[in-house]
Amino acid sequence: MTPRELVVDLFHAALAQAHGGTLTARWLADHPLPGPVWSVAVGKAAAAMARGAVQTLDGELGRGLLVTKHGYRPGGGCTPFAVREAGHPVPDADSLAAGAELLRFVGEAPASVHWLFLISGGTSSLVEALPGGQGLADLQRAQRWLLGSGLDIAAVNRVRKALSLIKGGRLAARLAGGGATVLLLSDVAGDDPAVIGSGPLFPDPGGPPERLAIPDWLARQVRAAPPAPAPGDPVFAGIAHVVVGSLADACRGAADRGRELGLTVHRGPDRLAGDAAAAGERLARTLRDGPDGLWVWGGETTVRLPERPGTGGRAQHLALAAARVLEGRDDLCLLSAGTDGTDGPTPAAGAVVDAGTLARGRGAGLDPAACLARADSGRFLTASGDLLTTGPTGTNVNDLVIALKGPVPAVGSAPSRAAH
Repeated sequence: MTPRELVVDLFHAALAQAHGGTLTARWLADHPLPGPVWSVAVGKAAAAMARGAVQTLDGELGRGLLVTKHGYRPGGGCTPFAVREAGHPVPDADSLAAGAELLRFVGEAPASVHWLFLISGGTSSLVEALPGGQGLADLQRAQRWLLGSGLDIAAVNRVRKALSLIKGGRLAARLAGGGATVLLLSDVAGDDPAVIGSGPLFPDPGGPPERLAIPDWLARQVRAAPPAPAPGDPVFAGIAHVVVGSLADACRGAADRGRELGLTVHRGPDRLAGDAAAAGERLARTLRDGPDGLWVWGGETTVRLPERPGTGGRAQHLALAAARVLEGRDDLCLLSAGTDGTDGPTPAAGAVVDAGTLARGRGAGLDPAACLARADSGRFLTASGDLLTTGPTGTNVNDLVIALKGPVPAVGSAPSRAAH
């Protein structure tokens, strides 16, 4: 097994440990729900989580609605869920249609129903309902600005909540006091239910984003929605939130697989955050200067986009910045990828870079510094042959950076793979 093959194998081990279907099925098997049960699954891991619920509830599930990203439609195993696809990371007309259908679906349920909500990252973009006077163009303008603003996910979600008739606990008001269990696959720091999916069923402790540095036009938009129900409002009685999987699971999966292979494992002390390029260079220097073995980091960085950005995403941006430090070091290899299988508005999960990445890209006539400045890392990494494509993974627990320094251990077993 080559170093590149090994870090990809470790990435798949991480995905398997954090797989939404496995985690959902495990929790439901240990915590029977009162019936009858209706379910809503939303997010990039919605199909996997829905399958886990179907397998475990074994006929106790009455009706379901599943909304996921375009291209993430399940191949099967999700009956009785009606399936819808919508836009991500920028919401589209299908996102508004899915939001309207969600509100209709909730309104059709008899009072005796116990709700099972399965929420994973991507929910904020996939289902939306807007206050009067706001339309799709307004929503898309706001989302595009937020994606390129450099704000962290908590700040971004504070703005998203203020634009919505679903987020920030507003969906809870539609349940008419019915009981609900909300299983969450966390892609946010602190695994905060108020932030995951913009907290459609959780009270918003932050309130309006009055102190954030946002443009005047966006400030006018956020004042359009009615106030969200306050913490302590009776609409939240009987709603229980449980985080069934998170970044910690994925990191543990990669680390455990590395130890099985005889590698010394080094875990990054801090959750990744801040500028993606700066993080890539910092991690690569840590790898270069540190001891041999497997290095594992996780988190979510940001990229401040120029006026006309190129292609790529934050994981690719981090990888290309790291490659500038790794150049010429044949004993180093680094993978940077999103656990959901998507890095920004691209089909790639991320990239695997090594000593020869920059030389291969330059051989195609590209300059790494210029590509980073234009947020065009995807074009460089396509030319260097370093993109990593997985397709839908069944999970979404932030980004992973998995790096190897030193020799590859002898591996006799087949590479691990996540169940899709």
